[in-house]
Amino acid sequence: MVVAAKKTAHATKSAAPAKSAPAAKVAPAPVKVAAGAPSKASAIAHADSKPHAKSTDKVITEAHLLKMPAKDYMNDEQLAFFRHRLETQINELLSNAGETSEHLRETPSVPDPADRATIEEEHALELRTRDRERKLLKKIEQSIHRIEDGTYGYCDETGDPIGIPRLLARPTANLTIEAQQRRELRQKMYGD
Repeated sequence: MVVAAKKTAHATKSAAPAKSAPAAKVAPAPVKVAAGAPSKASAIAHADSKPHAKSTDKVITEAHLLKMPAKDYMNDEQLAFFRHRLETQINELLSNAGETSEHLRETPSVPDPADRATIEEEHALELRTRDRERKLLKKIEQSIHRIEDGTYGYCDETGDPIGIPRLLARPTANLTIEAQQRRELRQKMYGD
């Protein structure tokens, strides 16, 4: 009983500084950019509001992750690894969005219609890319919520483990390869 109380007291002491540590490790600038957008800011604030015992520890490497035995699937270390990877992606996407905004504001005025058309086409391409990234951002936010509720790494349809190699390739995956193939086949046969 006394040992359990000491462990709880130790965990409480180590958890308090751990809350402020992620803000120092994660680039603060993209978080400030997100403060203007409610959905992005709420996802980041929600992700940072809960204490995560392992998320502030040293994140394991991809090689170490692949060497872990199957019985350790989605343990605290693995969840911390994927949380870190997803949060890094969020920061990169928000940074790209800020760069796009600046780039679009700095549009030069050119008299030649061909040059103007080229610039407009480049802007359209950049906006399409940002729109895809906006959709990816929603999937990343959903994946972070899945980590928090304990369903990350397991198939939505079957409940089977998705697998570390698939999650490394696509951290936002929510279906096993087999379930994804069945879904794509149904979509091909019957449409959306």
